[in-house]
Amino acid sequence: MLSEPRAVASGANVILPRVYPIVDAASLEARGLDAVEVAQAMLDGGAGILQFRFKGQLTAALFDQALRIGERCRKAGAIWIVNDRTDVALLANAGLHLGQDDLPPEAARRLMGASALIGFSTHNADQMRAAAEMPVDYVAFGPVFGTRSKDRPDPTTGIETLAQIRALTTRPLVAIGGITRANAASVWAAGADSVAVIADLLPDACTLDGVTKRTREWIELAR
Repeated sequence: MLSEPRAVASGANVILPRVYPIVDAASLEARGLDAVEVAQAMLDGGAGILQFRFKGQLTAALFDQALRIGERCRKAGAIWIVNDRTDVALLANAGLHLGQDDLPPEAARRLMGASALIGFSTHNADQMRAAAEMPVDYVAFGPVFGTRSKDRPDPTTGIETLAQIRALTTRPLVAIGGITRANAASVWAAGADSVAVIADLLPDACTLDGVTKRTREWIELAR
């Protein structure tokens, strides 16, 4: 089966797959899709890392999904990340991705431990410079292009700004926001090590087989 090289998650030596799928609960609910089944479809397509993202109140159903997706990732040998929620990441034995308004990375690191994989989102040069002093393993930057996956997205940055940001960090850099198969090459060329993808992994007539096929297309493109 075609798949990405598996991520190495060990502090400064972290290497992320070039495609970083995000299982976004809101996007999937709008399409009538089950998050666990979609996660499995992405893993079947060769994903080497998955992030589970949900906003709002944590429910028993969402927590159960997190546990089940984590189990699928472990069986597939894929890196497993929870967005925003340090408590869920701890309970689900996951890595953690933090935003600007989440628990500070220093506090999250104390809770998660030295070996946990922690990522951090930035949206401008000042935030990226500040991240240099934080105990995180990789940094995300965006939105590079317009995105509909967030209710209140930060201002679009563009490719030129992404290339400038690349020079501000030696950590693995994940680009996010409106990235598709049509523009991904320009994002990698600007210096991104990995691209986070939500909508472009979900075909218009979205089926589980379609998600698996689309994931394989992305993995092939990344090569």
